[in-house]
Amino acid sequence: MRRALIIGCGDIGRRVALRLEHHFRLYALTRDSRRFNVPGVIPIKADLDQADSLKGAVKGMHILFHFVPPQPGGDRDIRTRHLVSALLQGSILPHQIIYISTSGVYGNRGGTWLAETSPVAPQTPRARRRLDAERVLLQLGFRGVRVNILRTPGIYAENRLPQKRIAAGTPVLYQEEDSISNHIHADDLADIICALPRFGRPGRVYHAADGCPLAMGEYMDAVADALGLQRPPRISRKQAQEILPDEMLSFLSESRQLSNRRLAELRVRLNYPSVKAFLGNLVR
Repeated sequence: MRRALIIGCGDIGRRVALRLEHHFRLYALTRDSRRFNVPGVIPIKADLDQADSLKGAVKGMHILFHFVPPQPGGDRDIRTRHLVSALLQGSILPHQIIYISTSGVYGNRGGTWLAETSPVAPQTPRARRRLDAERVLLQLGFRGVRVNILRTPGIYAENRLPQKRIAAGTPVLYQEEDSISNHIHADDLADIICALPRFGRPGRVYHAADGCPLAMGEYMDAVADALGLQRPPRISRKQAQEILPDEMLSFLSESRQLSNRRLAELRVRLNYPSVKAFLGNLVR
């Protein structure tokens, strides 16, 4: 049976493992193998922040699922560079690497529609680190590795909704000043990931998005209505710059709409083609 390594076995990693447990012998990197408990997955003790720990951990794997975000600082993804360095030290490279990146690599595009071929222009160090990881991994394509990049927007699920932010009364922008955001349900993201070993084209970037963008305030209102919470108050962008934390402001300063037409190559049918479709099911 083929061996697959999940690097970052959190929520998405666990959903992927459930789908692939009968198709691969599954392994996962973990800093503490004693606390690791994912049924059907064999833990391997290693740490992307410690390059020496990776030397034997990635050996003999057919597919790598790379879900770990970069380290907090800098413009380069040191963790992914450690991983690639460890792979290049081995005698046999994996057949395929699947990496979850971010749609933030496009920066602010004023709400325009984007394809995977649209120019990138990351505006934050976080997005520049992601783009660095993409480029480092895609270089492995010249050595025969099939690399697929998923540029992913906001991931949601029943256990991944912003109810705390809404309950706290965190404001959103007035409609005329609002930014457009994109989303994907966690189960749909897992389905997309699991389709890539069969249908992903070498060196291909895909938008893991539902194709139904929403203004951020519209999204928060819809979640509030579904959960029976009071809708968040509206403020101007100028007021937001005075009271909201920098990380939240960085998301509000970027607006774009992601086309997902390329997902047709993967033969994936989304369970939730829009956030509102999911919330409707949740209410029922």
